[in-house]
Amino acid sequence: MGTKLLLSLNKLFPLPVHPFDLQNEGKQTYAQWQYERGETTIAYYLGGFTLEEMFRDKVVLDIGCGAAGKTMYYASAGGVRHIVGMDILPKYKEEAEDLARELGYEDKFTFVAGDAGHTGFPDGTFDTIIMNDAMEHVADPAAILREVRRILRPGGRLFVNFPPVGHPFGAHLQDLIGIPWVWSLFSEDTLVKGYKELCATVPDGDERIEFRISKNAEGREYFSYINRMTIKWFNRLKDASGLKTVYYREVPLRKFLTPLAKLPLTKEHFIKMVVCVLEKEK
Repeated sequence: MGTKLLLSLNKLFPLPVHPFDLQNEGKQTYAQWQYERGETTIAYYLGGFTLEEMFRDKVVLDIGCGAAGKTMYYASAGGVRHIVGMDILPKYKEEAEDLARELGYEDKFTFVAGDAGHTGFPDGTFDTIIMNDAMEHVADPAAILREVRRILRPGGRLFVNFPPVGHPFGAHLQDLIGIPWVWSLFSEDTLVKGYKELCATVPDGDERIEFRISKNAEGREYFSYINRMTIKWFNRLKDASGLKTVYYREVPLRKFLTPLAKLPLTKEHFIKMVVCVLEKEK
């Protein structure tokens, strides 16, 4: 019953343009889509930092880079010395390196497939680390922050932003499910079943299922690509990270919703983006 209701209700909500669909239709690769949106991924920091402060002559790590389109934007906008794009999925390596060659940044770019909680980089490797829309996806956020602290040089900074799970589309299912606040309306079991049914309507449905859904020790399917990061959880993590908070913003969904974005009982559902810059002390 729940799945039928979900699928029926979903028909009432138009889906946003999604990079998976653009790639399926041959209109634009995922890397190209990321590159075009690169400016939006750092716009929230520009109230406190310039592009030069973030990138100029710096060694940069982009955690959760995907196909590295946004990584290439950082290279083009800021004059980096070298930039590393890191993603857990090795399938993005070829697409990322193709775009780097196309844009002329192959000598300044390296793609690394791996776990950002165990990077293998030497201590103090990076001046700048970016986690754009990645903190809500990692399996062990505390381990990530420990590793970030280790591989940042003294005075280096981590730039992190993410939509909390209470965000209208915090479930990250809007490639196929356009219902806002869907986590609050349906159980995870219902969402898994509904999402799998909707995947049957797209050519890369099996790949989307593999990317988002896993089984736990009891054999129950769940959305493993999302850790349900809340604002409260993130603030506990950052306060325990050993890094200094030098910039912090909670951006409301809309200006007129600011009062709801400030109330403790409602803010998790009315914050569009959490924006934070953490610095390793010298």
